[in-house]
Amino acid sequence: MDEVVRVGAAELERFASRVLEGLGTPADLAAVVAGSLVGADLAGHGSHGVRRLEPYAAFVRSGQIVADARASVETADGATAVVDGHYGFGQPAARRAVDVAAERAAEHGTAIVAIRRCNHVGRLGEYVEDLARRGLVASAFCHADATVAPFGGRGRRLGTNPMAWAAPAGDGAPPLVLDWATSASAEGKLAVARARGEQVPPDVLVDAAGAPSTDPQDFYDGGALLPFGGHKGYALSLMIDVVGGLLTGAGAASLPGYDGTNGTVLVAHDVTRFTPLARFTEQVEALREELHATPPAPGSDGVLLSGEPEEAARRHHLAHGVDVPAGTWTALNDLVPHTAGEQR
Repeated sequence: MDEVVRVGAAELERFASRVLEGLGTPADLAAVVAGSLVGADLAGHGSHGVRRLEPYAAFVRSGQIVADARASVETADGATAVVDGHYGFGQPAARRAVDVAAERAAEHGTAIVAIRRCNHVGRLGEYVEDLARRGLVASAFCHADATVAPFGGRGRRLGTNPMAWAAPAGDGAPPLVLDWATSASAEGKLAVARARGEQVPPDVLVDAAGAPSTDPQDFYDGGALLPFGGHKGYALSLMIDVVGGLLTGAGAASLPGYDGTNGTVLVAHDVTRFTPLARFTEQVEALREELHATPPAPGSDGVLLSGEPEEAARRHHLAHGVDVPAGTWTALNDLVPHTAGEQR
């Protein structure tokens, strides 16, 4: 296992902002992206954390990401809206969409916001969690570039195509947050495993010849991820590719014309249009207590609810810092702009 470098959250966020500003990102947008990346690391999802700075830098240099682009509301009609990311960083576009969704749900009861020309949005659960903290039940999904083999096939045709869902909870309790890729693993988790010199579980990927593999390097040598749950994960991924890709105009990931972005859709519902919010959150907490009281299965530490592992990881990392693989940390430091005579 590779050595790690432990970095405090505030220092890591300043570091990420510095890298992003060095790429030409305005300070306010850099702060949004850095906060999102470090937030993923704090939640225990290093696949969407600061390690993303390296590919982001490559995307800026290739022109895929326009570092100083600002998202705008392209259309707004009743409960629907479209946010245009103008090929900038995905996180500021998604944050703009969150605000639009909350505003339109407050007015109409339900809101659907599509984000077009939007690069990698980071951890999708971040956005539905924010909406849940505002008293909304929220869901989201986005499609991505083709890295996943469809059920019954071996070539890359679909993206990891994540989905997320969140509901508000009682005062002081974290929202219920579901956030997962429709592939057996997020691509970033393969990169983290490779950086740490670790294998991945069976049934996550196949190599270029279609043979099952536990070596993450096989993915980068032309292999493919597998959908989770066989045909069920594949079917979900397909629908996210269709709706996330085609509804936003990004295009299906494996067809000509796909623009390489994350076609993202947010949906938000105002709980108070259906039932009093206090009654709703009381029932969520009652359900939490009931599930926590379930006798644990053999070998288990007990039942957790969606979002609780991330909340526990967040508290731990805020107190003790974030572990970044040493090789990743070295590569990231090479991205930091340095003035003449300054020590690296």
